[in-house]
Amino acid sequence: MNRPGPTVRDALSAATEQLGGRADAELLLLHVLVKSRSWLFAHGDDPLPADAGVVFDRAVARRLQGVPIAYITGRQGFWSLDLEVTPDTLIPRPETELLVEAALACAPGDAPWRIVDLGTGSGAIALALARERPHAHVVAVDTSAAALDVARRNARSHGRSVSFVHGHWLDAVAGERFDLIVSNPPYIQAGDPHLAALSHEPSTALVAGVDGLDDIRLIVRGSPDALHPGGWLLLEHGWDQGQAVRALFGEGWQQVETLCDLEGRERVTRARYGDR
Repeated sequence: MNRPGPTVRDALSAATEQLGGRADAELLLLHVLVKSRSWLFAHGDDPLPADAGVVFDRAVARRLQGVPIAYITGRQGFWSLDLEVTPDTLIPRPETELLVEAALACAPGDAPWRIVDLGTGSGAIALALARERPHAHVVAVDTSAAALDVARRNARSHGRSVSFVHGHWLDAVAGERFDLIVSNPPYIQAGDPHLAALSHEPSTALVAGVDGLDDIRLIVRGSPDALHPGGWLLLEHGWDQGQAVRALFGEGWQQVETLCDLEGRERVTRARYGDR
């Protein structure tokens, strides 16, 4: 006589114990079963299908190895978007939504502005801006062709019209002019101990020289030639880099200010070049 397999509740309980908490276990199980949280509560006594159990065990094992949930499920929420992510892209963070909010505050709602997102990754920032500013022409740049493939798929799935360009920062759009340049570039210092916890994400999207500012310097230096008069540059950076980033803006830049995230940490610096 065959013994009954584990129930949904049994599998969730075992994974919760393995992972040291219910949140990750629940997210992984919901992903494997393609069910809602309410279904999970209502069907806890249902037997877990054997094939689903195998996939769930593998997902739990990957999480125990430190693989981020977003890479296991292949999805990450950002702004009002559900995005595909892969190990070729940085996982969008909630704090980056401040960069989107700041950009929207600069860009009029009905103006046909030209906006470029440098280092787009999964396309999170570009797609959020395209959603909120449908009259704008949004260009998304990345040096990784694999990341751009992910961003294109996200644009198609959300029905957003964004132009994607393969290349390095502003060199990719040389000769073009924009009303708004926005970027969440690499800004972690080489050798930073926090990098160990980010080992599954692409290092090229994280590390920028000994002080973490190499890429930010390049973008600030190149932006005057890429902005229309009175155009804006907005940059995300580390919580302790605000003063150093502000110091990079020299002659011609106006309204240089740093905005704080919900935890009161300096997170986004913006500045305007020239007058309209």
